[in-house]
Amino acid sequence: MSYAMNVYLSFDIEVWCGSWDDLDGRFPASFERYVYGRSSKGDYALPKTLEILAKNGLKGVFFVEPLFAARFGVDKLATIVDLIRSGGHDIQLHLHPEWSDELRPLPFPGAIRKRQHLAYYTLDEQITLVRLGLDLLAQVGCTGVSAFRAGSFACNADTYRALHACGIGIDSSLNEVAANSGPDLRGTLDFTRPQAFEGVAILPMTVFRDGTGRLRPAQLGACSFAELREALESAYASGTEHFVLLSHNFEMLRQGSSVPDGIVVGRFEALCHYLGTHAGRFRVGAMDTAPVIRRADGARELAKVSVGATLKRHGEQLARRILG
Repeated sequence: MSYAMNVYLSFDIEVWCGSWDDLDGRFPASFERYVYGRSSKGDYALPKTLEILAKNGLKGVFFVEPLFAARFGVDKLATIVDLIRSGGHDIQLHLHPEWSDELRPLPFPGAIRKRQHLAYYTLDEQITLVRLGLDLLAQVGCTGVSAFRAGSFACNADTYRALHACGIGIDSSLNEVAANSGPDLRGTLDFTRPQAFEGVAILPMTVFRDGTGRLRPAQLGACSFAELREALESAYASGTEHFVLLSHNFEMLRQGSSVPDGIVVGRFEALCHYLGTHAGRFRVGAMDTAPVIRRADGARELAKVSVGATLKRHGEQLARRILG
């Protein structure tokens, strides 16, 4: 086959404090963990991600969450952006609107209580938040943002209207296996295919059928390398044009600590090596140009992987639980 499938190594970049209580006291340590992930073996958050990408000659799509900077300062956002930009990667917008009620001044009058998902906000509120996110990124030199992903994939129809109003033409918020993703769009849009809605081109999170026939998202922390490799190969064989993979800045760390998760680190290293050595088939790059939406995309079956590849994931999950 003489074509190259577009592969997007996408990363949701965010900072969490573990609790909304004592944010000011928790933030410094949380920032260090989520941005650097410092350990006796090295820095396994953003720095290790960037190192592995560079080693294999790959560029990632980094969806950066900026709202925290309206509370803690754009200098912290600049630290994140400068790390990513030093590797020549694609920087796009990610929003977790549950920061809204923590900001001073409030971004809009209704931001007086905690609302976790973007779909819980009105169209006008979503427009305000998207514009605030774009402004914060612009303050640290990120202009021309073209793509968006809602926190927890929790978009709705108004999200697309808000993106169009704010000049963002690409979205990657639909996720078939995320219950909070597009609750009012199910049955209207196909969550597994590229498409256009409200003037926005949509590149959904890629899902595939695992060895048991169940839908699985192509996420680093949720799949074995064997599953990711076979899903890529299956999608390529079917003529799929776009494949969206997901990770996070903290995904190579053990939960709640800065200790590296060796199994996930190994997965990411293997995945990047595989993509880097198969560049003729897989075009890994930015999400800065709206994809051409083709009717034929809807006729293709979802990628499938073998039972053996899925059993490897179960074995790795068991090993991770044993290792803590």
